[in-house]
Amino acid sequence: MGGMRLPLRPGPPVTFDARLHDARTATAIGRWLGAAMAVCFATGLLSHVLQHPPGWLADSLPSRPYWGYRLTQGTHVASGIAAIPLLLAKLWAVYPRLFAWPPVRSVRHALKRLSVAVLVASGLFELATGLLNTFQWYPWPFSFVPVHYAVAWLLLGSLILHVAVEWPRIRDHFTLGSPGTLALPEADGPDRRGLLLGVTASVGAVTLTTVGQSLTALGPLDLFAPRSPAHGVQGLPVNRTAAAAGVSAASLARWRLTVEGPRPYTLTLAELRALPQHDVTLPIACVEGWSASAHWSGVRVRDLLERAGGGPGARARVVSLEASGAYRVSEMGRSYAQSPLSLLALRLNGEVLSLDHGYPARIIAPNRPGVLQTKWVGRLEVA
Repeated sequence: MGGMRLPLRPGPPVTFDARLHDARTATAIGRWLGAAMAVCFATGLLSHVLQHPPGWLADSLPSRPYWGYRLTQGTHVASGIAAIPLLLAKLWAVYPRLFAWPPVRSVRHALKRLSVAVLVASGLFELATGLLNTFQWYPWPFSFVPVHYAVAWLLLGSLILHVAVEWPRIRDHFTLGSPGTLALPEADGPDRRGLLLGVTASVGAVTLTTVGQSLTALGPLDLFAPRSPAHGVQGLPVNRTAAAAGVSAASLARWRLTVEGPRPYTLTLAELRALPQHDVTLPIACVEGWSASAHWSGVRVRDLLERAGGGPGARARVVSLEASGAYRVSEMGRSYAQSPLSLLALRLNGEVLSLDHGYPARIIAPNRPGVLQTKWVGRLEVA
């Protein structure tokens, strides 16, 4: 057998003539995909601004509604997850055109294919990295936030360009009564409707089984989300533990809160507890998409700033005791620092803060990303 060679017969040429790979199918799915990506981009842009506000906007960011970030970030992650089956279905519908031969027929055609390549690559990149971010898994050498943000703009630009270039085709197949749709074989109609119904069902399934991480009412259906808000220390999940932050009970043995300002002072934990305490119910809403409400008790941030000489327009700079981390220092603009709902919290759900939840003191403020709800606060600065 070692010397024998079996005759190789050339197979049939690869063709893409399967039914439903048509402009109507692609347009119908593309409308949903475009809507999902538009919502995902808008809510993601808002999230980025809240996390990294430009200086001219920092004092104007609203602290109300207190549940605002919970809604927008939950919508951001939900729309991104919903876009995954839509993008896969869209690629299935158009892949014959992706492998058209010859690949380039003119300069204009080359530019068109380049724009499609950028659109597909950026779309896959954004959805894949965004999904892995919900699991807090980063198997890449770059920083997630700035790269994800930059590629989002690239995706938006390529999407707008693609729609502009393909608008005649989209217009001809946009509705069931459009000329291009009417010219398609009637026999394909039932199968196309079945395909679109299947895509709709898949979008509904992935949404219903993951959105419970931010929408409490659907919590029992939260089968595949990476985080269940109902589970965690003191009834609340923990993203960054004290061990990961380099904070230990021993390092807090001589803890003092330092408040810097025109009249600086320090407070022991006992002195801080002796100040007027306030109670609020606010959600922790994290960039990964999960959120949960909790009952917090502590001292109002604005009262601490006022005692240090901060006026009614004072801002705050919050410094954590954690050894390192991108968010160990956070800025509180005027609207947050002066909000009566913003606390230096000492208790969570009726109990003293656990070490993983920021003992001895942490920030809790309304309509604010969870990464900015600084834990293990060691210093407040009037800004």
